[in-house]
Formats: sequence, structure tokens, C-alpha cells
Amino acid sequence: MGINHWPEAERPREKLISRGPASLSDAELLAIFLRTGRHGRSAVDMARELIQHFGGLRGLLGAEAATLCALPGLGPAKVAQIQAALEMARRHLGEALSRGPALSSSRDTRDYLIARLRDRPHEVFCCLYLDNRHRVLGFEELFAGTLNGTAVYPREVVKRALAANAAALIFAHNHPSGVAEPSAADEQLTRRLKEALALVDIRVLDHLVIGDGEVVSFCERGLL
Repeated sequence: MGINHWPEAERPREKLISRGPASLSDAELLAIFLRTGRHGRSAVDMARELIQHFGGLRGLLGAEAATLCALPGLGPAKVAQIQAALEMARRHLGEALSRGPALSSSRDTRDYLIARLRDRPHEVFCCLYLDNRHRVLGFEELFAGTLNGTAVYPREVVKRALAANAAALIFAHNHPSGVAEPSAADEQLTRRLKEALALVDIRVLDHLVIGDGEVVSFCERGLL
């Protein structure tokens, strides 16, 4: 039976309006973006199947577009809606970094970087550019690599930091293995970057390694 035949109070959209988004299950929230189901399956049924197939919302939202489009009932339009919802969430977290007079919340920084990097299949090296009052000037993914590593070029980092007129930086990269423990190569690279940037009077405030739900801070470890 289609959702339009359900009691109005139980339809996901109407339920959200009357009770708030927190009252909806994961499947109900997803169904709002799917909008329609497929033959014999409502949008909520289809959402439940997708969540079960991928082991949860995280697996679903991290899937490649081509993988999603190949599933019954999904197509480019529905996949675009799902990916747009994820990107909105990332941008919402990004705005939290730039609000206010200065970057004062390490939790906001970590939440944003986890959302950006945790589910990437390959290593990505990024920079947060800050002014001399630690206000966010921008975020940039500088280098992408393989499953096991990324080639990072200090000269290019210095060039991009100067172009952003940054006074300070926070580095971040992910470990697709899920283990956030920094490697010896990570420590060596951070020292090289810090030394190169010091020559142009740009400070390195931290280097965060993003794992599966965990973050290791070089600053907190005393590695900077």
C-alpha cells in the first residue's frame, strides 16, 4: 500500500511537520528524500531495504553514485537527492567553523573533518586556512592518494597558504584503514611542513588524523 493511503499522522512528511524530525526513524527520513517507492514497495519499504543492504545510513551515504544507481528503484534523480542531502549536512558543519570571531571549538573542527574525510576510500590531505585571529578563511583538499598513502608537496602547501593569505593552518588527513594512529611518515611530513611554513611566518596549529570515528591530534600528542 502506498504512503498516500496511510493515516496522515503516520506519513513521514506529515509526521515530521507535526512531531519534528527527531521523531522519524532512519527509514522514514530517507523516504522523504526518495519521495516514491517502486512497484509493490512504498518509499519507506524501499528505504528500509537500502539501509539494511548497506548496513546503516553511513554505508548508504558513503556509497558511490554508480553503485546506488544500479539498485532497483533508484536512478540518477533519487541518487542526486541523497547526495545533495549529505552535502548540505557537510556544509552545515562547515559553517559552524566560520561563525563567530575565532575558531574556538575543537569539537566543531573535528565534527566537520570527520564528516568530510571519514568514509573516503583513499587518503586525502587537507588544509584549514586561518587568519591571525584564528578565523577560518577556507578549507581545501590539496592532495588525494591511494588506499595506503598520499604524496604531499611542501612547496605546494606553502604556495596555497600564501594565496589564501593564511597566518595559520590546521592539517588533516584520513586513514582509510580506520585506525587513526599517526605513522612515522606522518610525523616526518608534519615536521617538514612546519619548517617550510615557518620560513614564511605561517604557523601550524595542529595536524588531525581521521580514522573510523576517532581523531588523533598531533598537538595533543605533543608532536608539534
